[in-house]
Amino acid sequence: MKRICTALLLVLWVGMAWAIERSTNIVFINGTKYYIHAVQAGETLYALAKAYGVSEEAITASNASAREGLKAGERIKIPLIETEKTQADSRSERKLKKTFSTHFVAKGETLYSIARRYEISVQTVLEDNPDLDPTRLKLGERILIRKKAIGKSDAAETQEQIEEYNAQLNSVAPQGEQYYVVQKGDTFYSLSRRNGITEQELSELNDGLQPHELKAGAIIKLRAEATTPNEGTPQSADRLSEGRVEPEKPRHVEIDFRAHCDCDPLQVALLLPMGTPERPNDNYVEFYRGFLMGLDSVRTRYGHSVELNLYNTRRDTARIREIVADEAFRCAQLIVGPVYEEELGEVVRFAEQKQVPVVSPLAQLPHIKSDVLFEMAPDPKEKYRKAESLVDSVQRITLIYTENTDKHFESEILELLRDRPYEKHTYKYVHPSVKFPEDEPHPSDLSPIMTNDESNLFIIMADNELDVDRILAALASAETNLRARSLAKPHYVVLGNSRWNRYTNIDRTIFFRNRVIFFSTYHAKRNQEVVERFDQAHIRAFGSLPTLYTYRGYDAAMIFVNAMYNDIAYDLEDRRYEPLGTFYRFKQEKPTENHRNRNWMRVNYNSNFTITVE
Repeated sequence: MKRICTALLLVLWVGMAWAIERSTNIVFINGTKYYIHAVQAGETLYALAKAYGVSEEAITASNASAREGLKAGERIKIPLIETEKTQADSRSERKLKKTFSTHFVAKGETLYSIARRYEISVQTVLEDNPDLDPTRLKLGERILIRKKAIGKSDAAETQEQIEEYNAQLNSVAPQGEQYYVVQKGDTFYSLSRRNGITEQELSELNDGLQPHELKAGAIIKLRAEATTPNEGTPQSADRLSEGRVEPEKPRHVEIDFRAHCDCDPLQVALLLPMGTPERPNDNYVEFYRGFLMGLDSVRTRYGHSVELNLYNTRRDTARIREIVADEAFRCAQLIVGPVYEEELGEVVRFAEQKQVPVVSPLAQLPHIKSDVLFEMAPDPKEKYRKAESLVDSVQRITLIYTENTDKHFESEILELLRDRPYEKHTYKYVHPSVKFPEDEPHPSDLSPIMTNDESNLFIIMADNELDVDRILAALASAETNLRARSLAKPHYVVLGNSRWNRYTNIDRTIFFRNRVIFFSTYHAKRNQEVVERFDQAHIRAFGSLPTLYTYRGYDAAMIFVNAMYNDIAYDLEDRRYEPLGTFYRFKQEKPTENHRNRNWMRVNYNSNFTITVE
């Protein structure tokens, strides 16, 4: 009878094991792959171990609570044991290419951004790449993109699936940890502050993640004991007057600025990473000089009284906290800087409390948003809009590639072109002394791409000075030869990369010969009367010509210090400013977001050796 009961019990156990369906929810936690299983009534460790092909010890080692028995409704993690290659791995490379495109992870990419790039569902990407850990993408890692699924998923679905994966992680997260999907607007500072930890601790929790590496859509780890960002209640802290930071005010608050009365001096705080006496940062020394000249002009022209306090931020968030706690800083009525986005959080929180405008003089701010913020760097979206008229005005667009491609510039151009047709040409430099048969085109000859009766736009994708110089020279040479032989009258312009302005060895006359067009955040024509006067004043004061940093410092002082007496009451909204030839126009998309400069400069190098600015 005992044997019959034992046999019957064994059958029941085996039956239970077969009745358990393996979960389809699979996640990576700290680099290890797990099934997420929701325990049903009557399930046992033995049955789960049999169903998933692991030992009971492996389950209890991953789930401390399971040692005391399973509870219906709880979620546990079960190690996934790879027993065979996945279907994708077992296929030949030739068959893989028929079904999949290949994507290699670039710096800063997340599963969210990759899914959005191909408009493919997160679930599909994870199914086709079973070894892909969304929390730890590796630079250069290969991801298979199912061709038939491309273009089938929208942003809402992608966000929903990323949040679902995050929820699965949190259902079995180790004690003391929780996972969070980074939202647009989050910064290293705001996340660490709201979570009640230091930025260093946040970095250590996430394998050394740095502030500039934080991307919307990424899944990161936080401390579970503290309040999470999307729960909204920050940790309390002592007051700034006691050397600590006050609790953050909620974001998305509207600020009403008041014009400053001329009866009292205007208190201005300028925050710059000036370096050290032994190693000063020359760029910000130049910005400071320009700002001082701007203040002098404001006092002379308008009679305003201004008191300036300069703070050296040293690009150090701890130093920012010291500055914000400084008594003189807390009296500021206008704040200019800091220049880096990761430094702004503490300053913006203070400014929101005091209703003080903050000017970001150089950086574009993709993450931090506040009604107190004014961005002098133009909105990147406006650059595309301004360039659309250029690409619409030509009949043929050709992208010229070399072995080395400027990936950032390429992504900008592809975003601009979108569905517009374009051609690609690969340029290979061969020394002119190398002869080729007459019926074989010379690899460096660019005549074939301009031998047509159409208007052409050439866009050079090279990422180094030598290649750019060679291609511009080849274009100019091809045009000269074609015209000399009356074979064609080429019509073309070149859309330039703003990085070319940093190159020191390119003869600028080649820009005129190729009718190069730049879309620039800043342009000061030194033959303009207003710029000539400024240059002469700078030489008298400092013994050298100013730089673009000097001009931007001057603009910041001239626009915002003077605006504090009138235009600030109207948020500078849609007013046009032109201190030194560069135009600024500030607008808000939403009442609680940044006031952004919308004006890009189109700089045309004309064939008659003149420069026009639009």
